[in-house]
Amino acid sequence: MVNLRIPGPIPVNDDILESMGTPMINHRGPEFKEILYRTTERLKTVFSTKNDVYIITGSGTSAMEAAVVNTLSPGDKAINATVGVFGNRFGVISERYGIDLVSLEFPFGSDVDLDVLRNCLNANPDVKAVMVTHNETSTGVTNNLQGISTVVKKEYDKLILVDGISSVCSLPLETDLWDLDVVATASQKGWMLPPGLAFISFSEKAWEAHSRSTMPRFYLDMAEYKRYYEIGQPPFTPSVSCMFALDLALDQIVTEGMGSVFKRHASIGQYTRDCIAELNLNIFPNSKEIASNTCTAVEVPEGVDGSKLVSKMRDEHKVVLAGGQASLSGKIFRIGHMGQTTESDIKGAMDALKIVLPEIGFRN
Repeated sequence: MVNLRIPGPIPVNDDILESMGTPMINHRGPEFKEILYRTTERLKTVFSTKNDVYIITGSGTSAMEAAVVNTLSPGDKAINATVGVFGNRFGVISERYGIDLVSLEFPFGSDVDLDVLRNCLNANPDVKAVMVTHNETSTGVTNNLQGISTVVKKEYDKLILVDGISSVCSLPLETDLWDLDVVATASQKGWMLPPGLAFISFSEKAWEAHSRSTMPRFYLDMAEYKRYYEIGQPPFTPSVSCMFALDLALDQIVTEGMGSVFKRHASIGQYTRDCIAELNLNIFPNSKEIASNTCTAVEVPEGVDGSKLVSKMRDEHKVVLAGGQASLSGKIFRIGHMGQTTESDIKGAMDALKIVLPEIGFRN
């Protein structure tokens, strides 16, 4: 059996997979209406919000794109505070839609420096929004989203658009308490689901921005999701199978309680980092305080071929790790531990690393 240890998609339990085999129903009928309303209300519990929340059939990137096209207009200025590959993606999306982008880049392995963010906002008083990724799986870093939002909202009163794809339902995130305008996430992470669904929350200020936005949009127009939700339907054909799975997963998540979900992720994150230390390897983030509890990024030791490490782990031990991306290719490997990851899952990966590392040149 394969030990899938990438930061998404994650392993999915059999009961969730079996639920996807439920016979199809009419997505414009009363049965789907019940599922739509039931899942949406429980999504609000996970998001910790009373704001609108919508379900998009698409990847997490679709929700990131929706955040941009529903709140900004061509020519608007926005800051993208990025600490990694997925943070950069927010910037690419924005530039494609004609946003006047201020790219605030921090070194890979670090988090957003609040003072640098303040300086950037002072230098660009005309910005409409700040975009940020809460949890950057390309580097294994979790940003201080509460602190970032305090700066953006309380000190400068700008919109904040959050990529919470690998954080919502895994790490503490308080949409209303932290005054987050748009939060985007996706099913294949801590939700214990396959890929296929994205979820997005929308605040009152986000709706105000939507009313002024002149960005072209169709499939991702939140106004259509709102209009159809009021009659208990999706605006477009949904992934009905994924909705069955979401319904069951949310039952389990809400029953467990969000505090327990966060504690579970914190525990497995620390266990993973402890195991890495026992192997005399170094985590990549420059501070343990910002190390992610959903994905651990590990430095490839000097003299070791990172690509060979990942391939030998996969081919010879059936442990699937993620390599580094962009400038980190071959320099780090990443271990995902979202959802129902157990210590046994991590131990299996560590036992394989103990065998593979010496075979490819690691001298402990």
